[in-house]
Amino acid sequence: MFKYFPHTPNDLAQMQDALGIKHLDELFQDVPRDVFFQREYQLPSAQSETELRQYFEAIANENRSFVCFAGMGVYDHTNPAVVNALISRQEFLTAYTPYQPEVAQGTLQYIFEFQSMIQTLTGMDAANASMYDGATATAEAAFMAEAITKRRCILISQTVAPNTIDVVKTYAYYKGLDVVMIPQKAGITDLDALTARLSDDAACLIVQKPNVFGIVEDITPLGQSVHERGAILIENADISTLGVLRTPREDGADIAVGDCQSLGLPMSFGGPSLGYMATLKAYVRKLPGRIVGLSKDQQNRRAYVLTLQAREQHIRREKANSNICSNQSLMALAVTIYLATVGPEGLKKVNELSYQGAHYLADRLVETGKFKLAFPQPFLKEFVVETLIPVDLLQHALLEHGFFGAVPVAQEDEDSTNLVSFAVTEKRTQAEIDRLVDLMEGLSW
Repeated sequence: MFKYFPHTPNDLAQMQDALGIKHLDELFQDVPRDVFFQREYQLPSAQSETELRQYFEAIANENRSFVCFAGMGVYDHTNPAVVNALISRQEFLTAYTPYQPEVAQGTLQYIFEFQSMIQTLTGMDAANASMYDGATATAEAAFMAEAITKRRCILISQTVAPNTIDVVKTYAYYKGLDVVMIPQKAGITDLDALTARLSDDAACLIVQKPNVFGIVEDITPLGQSVHERGAILIENADISTLGVLRTPREDGADIAVGDCQSLGLPMSFGGPSLGYMATLKAYVRKLPGRIVGLSKDQQNRRAYVLTLQAREQHIRREKANSNICSNQSLMALAVTIYLATVGPEGLKKVNELSYQGAHYLADRLVETGKFKLAFPQPFLKEFVVETLIPVDLLQHALLEHGFFGAVPVAQEDEDSTNLVSFAVTEKRTQAEIDRLVDLMEGLSW
């Protein structure tokens, strides 16, 4: 149990004297008053432990359980019990940053194993010790491309997830970089539009696989066009799908990034998650975050170390590749345990079952006559359909019957407001899919 020791009145008085203020409110005098919480806090009076437990149990009992057919970057994959059992051990749960390698060999070892697994799945030469999530990893990759090419324009395919695009735009805004969107055509990146826009000011192109529509794009021709103009190809890939799909290296990517939530991390209302980043040997010194390396000590024993730290925030801020450090490595440990548990064949099976379930659901939905596939493109576990059912009615019916799915796919043109996304993982059973389809067949409006 953690203990909290508040500051004493004497402590506060000494701090106020040192700061030259009379009231703590003066610390916030530059904050606009209209953003402050103006009402009284609705806090209950003091309660005993038993009363508090009963109070929160009553709240928890109001929760409902849903069968998840939603995706868009967060997926309801299996979370083996061994993952939580191991990461809950005190030596893992309480460990923090491994700045003293001589006393953090265990932490450094599992980070090294995590990096090795990411390298294997992406085909890249080097990976860092993890990032906060897939979206921020993508933005950091854009900064990395700008540092490599000395160019100021970031190209992003419209087939990249909206949240990732928003994060990249936010990062770029505060660094003064230009962001140009490359339109999609039939659900994939428009190669002709990319070729027309590519110029000597383009630092990189950011693409996603599978993309926001669930489509497995052929990224190779995109990479060829990008490299012809001296730019960097950044591929944001769902790491779980790399158990069966071509690696980013095979696609011609220079930097591979993405989210690891699909590898043994629960959805948890959107977090915490884990980002990965890997690159080619030529660019490893521009890779942000930590890198754990393997060395030998004076007695020729195996020793794990933090390497290439001159890229990090230990040096002058303006010379650091990034001031992001890494994800809290507990999530990286969870992913490492998951991958070690399922192995290559298990990861392949996860994707096979997801593929079978997704295509079965897509076929059944089309058979109802109320849906049709939005794009005639290959998909793995996620797909977009055009629905004849009003989206509000569709979502309401799903929630009322214990389903979560039919996520609206926002596009710029008004004609696409009836596009919704479904995702199926290995956890979904045929009975659950049939029950969802039966509900759709019975809807009328």
